[in-house]
Amino acid sequence: METNILLESGTNELEILEFRVGDNFYGINVAKVREILPFKAPTPIPNAHPCIEGIFMPRDEIITVIDLAKHLHMPATQLGKDMLIVTNFNKLNIGFHVHSVVGISRVSWAEISKPDATLNGNGTGIATGIIKLAGKLIVILDFEKIISDISPETGLKVSDIDQLGPRQRNTAPILIAEDSALLGKLISESLIKAGYTNITMTTNGQEAWDKLNEYKTEGTLEQKVKLVITDIEMPQMDGHRLTKLIKDSSAFSHIPVVIFSSLVNDEMRRKGEALGADAQLSKPEIGYLVEAIDKILWQ
Repeated sequence: METNILLESGTNELEILEFRVGDNFYGINVAKVREILPFKAPTPIPNAHPCIEGIFMPRDEIITVIDLAKHLHMPATQLGKDMLIVTNFNKLNIGFHVHSVVGISRVSWAEISKPDATLNGNGTGIATGIIKLAGKLIVILDFEKIISDISPETGLKVSDIDQLGPRQRNTAPILIAEDSALLGKLISESLIKAGYTNITMTTNGQEAWDKLNEYKTEGTLEQKVKLVITDIEMPQMDGHRLTKLIKDSSAFSHIPVVIFSSLVNDEMRRKGEALGADAQLSKPEIGYLVEAIDKILWQ
């Protein structure tokens, strides 16, 4: 799928693909979308998860198809406009069966509100943000969580930490920006298990940026932040914008920034490098994240 819109890195903008399931409207970051196809019934797989409709095989690669309506507990469509959104993130190619595709809008992360605890309490929600477009409320879905709910082994590989062997304790302060409460908890627990015990969590780039400025004003920056770890997709301010602000600032540019995101592919890696990121890792690979931190903080 080509959108014909090239987004400059670090502008805090994204493209949202709006689609419909039932009578509700949802969105996905276009950076996760490979292509959009008319829906055709896939080949069923025996004993698969109830939300998996089957597989299809375009261009000699097998793609799993997830019935998004079933996962969202909504009735099947009867409009005959069903589409398949083929995505790529976390090094996975997954097709999502939706009822129609509305279009693409260019927006700022600052326009996207973070769902409150009533929607995402206890890490069970699957909404990462909400935005109003053309008078409609669009719910940005957490597709990583949808997939990990269906297939837990595709989620954060916390077992990788056990394979690192004995670890020394390191109290260097790490500031993390991660909007998913569940992933934030897993990342924090994994780093503590790996010996990094001085961690401050924030839920988006704006909160992390505010923390940095707060520490600078207090005169405690050097004592409170030795490394920043950031996701890319976050409401209010994304990780690329946060990275750009840090690296363009004389007060903060010395602080290493590690991007840890499901969106780290070749294109996103080039953008991160252009912004000055010190390391970039794909989100399932928590072991590689720890190795990257080791190189930065133990050198």
